[in-house]
Amino acid sequence: MIEPLRALVVEDSEDDGLLLLRELKRGGYETVARRVETPDEMRRALDEGSWDVVLSDYSLPSFSAPSALQVLKERGLDLPFLIVSRNVGEDLAVEAMKAGAHDYIMKDKMARLVPAIRRELREAQERGTRRRAEQALKESETRFRSLIENASDIIMVLDKEGVLRYESPSLERVLGYMPSDLLGRNVREFVHADDLVELEAAFRSGPGATTLLSFRFRHQSGSFRDLEAATSNLLDDPGVAGVVVNARDVTERRRAAEQLRESEQRYALAAQGANDGLWDWDLRTSTVYYSPRWKLMLGYSEAEVARGVDEWFSRVHREDVPRMKAAVSAHLAGETSHFESEHRMLHKDGGYRWMLSRGLAVRDAQGRATRMSGSQTDITVRKLAEEQLLHDAFHDALTALPNRALFLDRLGLAVGRAKRRKDALFAVLFIDLDRFKVVNDGLGHMCGDQLLVAIARRLEAGLRPGDTLARFGGDEFTVLLDDLGHPDDVTMVADRIHKDLEKPFVLDSLEVYMTASIGIAVFGPHYEHPEDLLRDADTAMYRAKAHGRARHEIFDAAMHARAVSLLRLTTDLKRALDRRELRLHYQPIVSLSDFTITGFEALVRWDNNGRGAISPSEFVPVAEESGLIVPMGSWVLHEACRQVGEWQRLLPDRTDLTVSVNLSVRQLGQPDLVDDVRRALAESGLPARSLHLEITESLMMETSEAGTAMLQELRDLGLELHMDDFGTGYSSLSTLHRFPIDRLKIDHSFVRNLPGSRERALLRSIVTLGKNLQMEVIAEGVETHEQLALLSDLGCEYAQGFLFARALDAASATALLTSASPWPDLKRPPAAAAPTRDETPAFS
Repeated sequence: MIEPLRALVVEDSEDDGLLLLRELKRGGYETVARRVETPDEMRRALDEGSWDVVLSDYSLPSFSAPSALQVLKERGLDLPFLIVSRNVGEDLAVEAMKAGAHDYIMKDKMARLVPAIRRELREAQERGTRRRAEQALKESETRFRSLIENASDIIMVLDKEGVLRYESPSLERVLGYMPSDLLGRNVREFVHADDLVELEAAFRSGPGATTLLSFRFRHQSGSFRDLEAATSNLLDDPGVAGVVVNARDVTERRRAAEQLRESEQRYALAAQGANDGLWDWDLRTSTVYYSPRWKLMLGYSEAEVARGVDEWFSRVHREDVPRMKAAVSAHLAGETSHFESEHRMLHKDGGYRWMLSRGLAVRDAQGRATRMSGSQTDITVRKLAEEQLLHDAFHDALTALPNRALFLDRLGLAVGRAKRRKDALFAVLFIDLDRFKVVNDGLGHMCGDQLLVAIARRLEAGLRPGDTLARFGGDEFTVLLDDLGHPDDVTMVADRIHKDLEKPFVLDSLEVYMTASIGIAVFGPHYEHPEDLLRDADTAMYRAKAHGRARHEIFDAAMHARAVSLLRLTTDLKRALDRRELRLHYQPIVSLSDFTITGFEALVRWDNNGRGAISPSEFVPVAEESGLIVPMGSWVLHEACRQVGEWQRLLPDRTDLTVSVNLSVRQLGQPDLVDDVRRALAESGLPARSLHLEITESLMMETSEAGTAMLQELRDLGLELHMDDFGTGYSSLSTLHRFPIDRLKIDHSFVRNLPGSRERALLRSIVTLGKNLQMEVIAEGVETHEQLALLSDLGCEYAQGFLFARALDAASATALLTSASPWPDLKRPPAAAAPTRDETPAFS
């Protein structure tokens, strides 16, 4: 059984809250939600239940998204936090992301909500997986931590600014500080001013290089301690900088070294490195003493290693030999305070182990080095842990591809290079798999993961070595095509990706075929930030999906202008709804037996003050996409019921008058639709039999079992259900009977071409089908006397169209109803100029 999504909704508008729930249901989520409007309500909700995701409007009368983030921080919770708002600016959104929000979605682009939630839930799951992996690593790190503590070593991790991000537990024992005393502070505050120049060398070293340092560090008591350290830049990814410091307190050792004689030095060093392998190199005879522990680290017994220096150097990995020998030479020459080297050494089993080797030269009266003694520590576990943690931080756990953070970092580098080189050309591809949810839901998440891995490998194989392929989570991938030779190259890559995906993927012996929609953004001088390129590629991807999937689109100025225009139209439409600027017109439905008006179809109209009349074909799709169709549809329903109820009271002999109202896809998905219809009837006093709800054939055929049950519940109220646009969809006789339909409405495209013989045969079939199923038939789009006569001959019961009347405002419709002879010239030839078709259903 699939657990429902538990969503905590920070929203003061109940309608917007319901809009979120409907979008989640449309995306396949069964949702348990709780809406809160104040900090106290949110705290109680967090105390009383657990939640998967927080969906927050940016600004509420007594609350805000930043305040909600603060409440989560107070509770110590790390929940996916998405801002869903219609008025948040880019600057505020960026600040919210910095404060901890994971994404923001404009309410006019609610199609992004479900993919964003899936992505954040998956990333939250991946964070949990990483935490478990980190816990598993703790056992393997225990041995290393013990060695570090016993050897008096301190490990510190600094970011590229020198701020301390991690300190080992030995910090308190060696320097007297608790870790919380130093975390977040710059290391330069504690290093002796005279030693800062040497410290800066650590930040100038290249990736992978080890820098040897000697500096004084202020103890918690105020005195300074002498530290010897090796610093390594282990973060190799371009554009990422940081330093790992492995330091040892040598204050006492230095004091002792000044007083001990040659015979005492070996024992002092051995005491300091009792748990390490020890070595003592006599530079005068080129012989080296290797302790039993040193030999055992490499898998050898006491007798298997001779005393020559080659026993050491010959086992060092050839890539590390130059660096190690340079460190030895520098210390013997007096250029460094001590010898220290991290390098790989060949084990007897044929593998390599990471070793940390430290040493100190002993000099004669002339300052010449005569011997050097030191220790060797196996740091393999630490090295592997560091590499794994670094990899996990910048790669997707499932596919091992770069993740969003690493992709944006590399994209930022590409933007920087392009601004320096005017001839630089690169592009971003945003890839979204088509219908991946079908595979994931049908075959299970395990097969879905296998498919994502297989797609990742296939995409990788088709790219150049210098390109970057990343997974953004879910079924979204991005590609950075760097250093392009020609703008056409990017479309060639997109075509190749489409072609590569044409070959089937085999999952558990099943062949699965996948396609992808690809959005492309090509760099230009107007781009300042990498996020802008990504945003435009995402926009182009959605355009590709809208145009039929399995294709690619390149972002251009027209696409941007359309996005801005749609946003403006959505805003104007929302304002029109709030200000009640929409109007209903009514087109009569006529009985062909006596030419009386039996009812009207309600059609919505919008006359914008600044833009004039806006066609329903323009604003209704926008309302569908933005979710405004739900409040608009409710208003149409209530207003139509009110008007026809008023006509019935005005004309007592016309209590049989009906009104037809179109239902949209989103309305049918609303759980409170039946209650809203019941309220509209009660408030208007209109009998349920007088209300006819029209649902398109394609929508009805896609209706789920739950939707079919809702249709039956609506019909049980006593109203009628009509199938609109019949003949344009894909209904079949085997499924048509399961819907509680009262009438079939013939689409005007069939009527338009009458008296063609083919159209006449189709209409005869539809009328016959309706009669056999005991359904009445209405023909729309009737414009000529000839069409009317043919429909009557075929037995069609009702019709509407320009031959009778256009859609009329309420006053004109009232006049038509009260007219003794609404169309006296009905039987005369039609007028010379044919009327223009501009009627559009309230919802399509």
